[in-house]
Amino acid sequence: MSFWKDASLNLLRHAVAAERISGSQPARFISSSPRISRVSRSCRMPMTTCRTAVSRDQQLWKQAETTRSFSTTAAIQHGHITPPKPGEEINVSFIDKDGEKYDFQVSEGDNLLDIAQANDLEMEGACGGSCACSTCHVIVEDPDMFDKMEEPSDDENDMLDLAFGLTETSRLGCQVLMNKELDGLVVRLPSMTRNLQASDFQAKK
Repeated sequence: MSFWKDASLNLLRHAVAAERISGSQPARFISSSPRISRVSRSCRMPMTTCRTAVSRDQQLWKQAETTRSFSTTAAIQHGHITPPKPGEEINVSFIDKDGEKYDFQVSEGDNLLDIAQANDLEMEGACGGSCACSTCHVIVEDPDMFDKMEEPSDDENDMLDLAFGLTETSRLGCQVLMNKELDGLVVRLPSMTRNLQASDFQAKK
């Protein structure tokens, strides 16, 4: 029995020594199938490389499973105006379709579209105040006050050509900015508006 015991111990020592010497060598894949064994021997991979590949795959999966966060900014709403500071008020009046007059005190730089919408007057502004429609059409009551305004741009004139009830003192509310010279301005809202936008014509070209 001692012979077989010694032989077994020697085999174990040789196996341990061989594993130490070939520690950097790839481990063999054992399979009962000759075909799989041949493939396994031809596709050996060091354990360190295998661990690295597995770790990299795990990181990629974690990245894929991570929910990407998005941030949004608050939308700019029309009709937002800043209350005037004491002593800096500018007076403006609107006459609606029914002939009712509404007086407001506003700040310099406010435009007529925002003023009307902030006070729940019926002024649509379909294009969002980008001078691309005529739904904020207003009629300036006093021709002298009309002459104090800056000249309308070509874009505004193009949109005014689409306005219902166009007059010599017509303007787009989104393009009229209040200033001290316009203190006391009175504008009339037309009886109806025509919702034609610049994009309607661009699509037809």
